[in-house]
Order: sequence, then structure tokens, then C-alpha cells
Amino acid sequence: METGRARLRLLVEGVVQGVGYRYHARREARALGLTGWVRNLPDGRVELLAEGPREALASLLAWSRRGPPAAEVAGVEPRWEPEAGEFSGFEVRP
Repeated sequence: METGRARLRLLVEGVVQGVGYRYHARREARALGLTGWVRNLPDGRVELLAEGPREALASLLAWSRRGPPAAEVAGVEPRWEPEAGEFSGFEVRP
């Protein structure tokens, strides 16, 4: 994997709404020093956008495939992008 910084967009499907997924994801991302946001989508998936060191993003990707204890992750669609540097923290969006 390349070194440096990047942006990672994740679409997570399964039982991922109503189980604290967004709040656990925020805690995980902040612990890894990442910035960005996480939100529920109308179709039942969770979307996550994070920026930071590639190694930390890879750790978040690995976590997202497990999720919090009550989640049942059926699949994660990752998309790597160039870092834009537009975030100052990591937040849960409605």
C-alpha cells in the first residue's frame, strides 16, 4: 500500500443502522487521528468519509468490516481518493 495521506469513502451494508455504528465509527476514527464524517443513508447503509494517513485509514477499513458488537456487516465497498484536506474533525452527520 502506498504511504502518505489519502481519503477513503466507505459504503457499509447489513444491520448497520440502529446499532450505534456511526458513533462507534466516530470514536474509532478519532482514536486513529482521522477527519471526516459518517452518516446513515435512506437505503439502510452507512456512508463514511475519512481522511488521514493511509495506515490509519486501512485500520478504519478493517474495523468497518466488523463494526460495533450489535452490527452485522454484510459488506463494505471502499473507494480510495486523493486527500482534499477539507475537514478539521470527525463528526456524525444526520
